[in-house]
Amino acid sequence: MLREIFKKVMDGIPSFHMSQLLRDEYAGRGIKGEVFWEMKDSVTGRVTKGRLKNVVTLDASVLIARFMKGTGTAVPHSSEPSFGGFALAVGTGDVMWNPLNPPSATQTQRSLYNELSRKAVSSTSFIKGDGTISGVPTNIVDFLTVFAESEAVGALTEMGILGGDINPNMGITNPVLPPNGTYDPTVNLVGLDTLVNYLTFPVISKPATSTLSWTWRLTF
Repeated sequence: MLREIFKKVMDGIPSFHMSQLLRDEYAGRGIKGEVFWEMKDSVTGRVTKGRLKNVVTLDASVLIARFMKGTGTAVPHSSEPSFGGFALAVGTGDVMWNPLNPPSATQTQRSLYNELSRKAVSSTSFIKGDGTISGVPTNIVDFLTVFAESEAVGALTEMGILGGDINPNMGITNPVLPPNGTYDPTVNLVGLDTLVNYLTFPVISKPATSTLSWTWRLTF
């Protein structure tokens, strides 16, 4: 039943995650999140790639609750969010960070420290246990976002999935501030970008001659 609810929320849109508490309780195994990245340089032909694990934020639980509020009723809730997740944002992190060894991501993160670029998810796919694309629904979903040569150029050390009341116009940002600190559950997220997943990583320098692909994988 819970998986069906998640499928309904996520159908046709990018990803969102459950809080750590729900992850621990769901079927005794939790929901896993991984990120695979690959960068190709059109001049040198060099290909670099990696694999990372993300953190589910506390605001993800708020987003889930906002969706659940309208479940099981024929009355539409126009005040509730349209997106469980919509875009991937990348940034250069806090100015005080050591880019080669940034601090670990925490669940209290509410926005990127220094967002450089955001882009709507390009495509979604159901995935088999062997990592190949499935023609039928499975418990694994991939969300792909590709930054072209002219996009997200810089020294990247942070990224996250944004949803909630995010504006489909990627030029309009409404982050929850401050990015981190003591978590305040009374903050009204209506009308703001909701950061549902977050991670930090040793710097990935993206030149203007490269294409950078991110695949965010959820396993239920």
